[in-house]
Amino acid sequence: MKSSAHKQERAIVTREQLLKAAREIFTRNGFESAHIEEIAAKAKKTRGAFYDNFRDKEDVFFAIFEQDILRDQVKVIEEMSAASNLDQRVEILARHLEELFRDKQRVLLNLEFKMYVIRHPQKRKRLSKLHSEMCLRCSMTKINTLFPELVGAGIEKRRKLTTEMGAVIDGLALNSLFNPEGLGDEQRKRLLRVAALEALHDAQEG
Repeated sequence: MKSSAHKQERAIVTREQLLKAAREIFTRNGFESAHIEEIAAKAKKTRGAFYDNFRDKEDVFFAIFEQDILRDQVKVIEEMSAASNLDQRVEILARHLEELFRDKQRVLLNLEFKMYVIRHPQKRKRLSKLHSEMCLRCSMTKINTLFPELVGAGIEKRRKLTTEMGAVIDGLALNSLFNPEGLGDEQRKRLLRVAALEALHDAQEG
């Protein structure tokens, strides 16, 4: 029993080390230029260890992205639950997203992957669908807590909300990296608040 538990613990540690290495390699070299051998070497693991945990680079990226979203939920769900009205909930969301813009590695990873998909149109439909489904699945608890107005709403309304907010976040992230002095923290928060309210309105009306 101890041996089995030890193996399981080692497997979890190995996976985390590979994810950490992949984040660094993707950020430094770009998603397309990164090599599985580099990721394994950075984590001090073998190529076989990589394939024991992930199918390919796309798979490890989705694992990183999912890990980030789920970690976000843990951080903000309690705050959102305590909010007494929509304005407070939107303010919490805007503040949370503004904090994410300061994580340059995370912003670059997200933009890098989308550029990879754009450069490979034959993969676009499959990867963009996977990306959308994962975002929706991981964000469902957050959506239900932040916007109880949408509890019971159809999947397409929820997907619309997630897609609209994602588009705004990507645009702000790209411009914040390109011209850090162009938009201040408060300006970004204001734009995020407006976008959240508009997306909610559209999802309710759509």
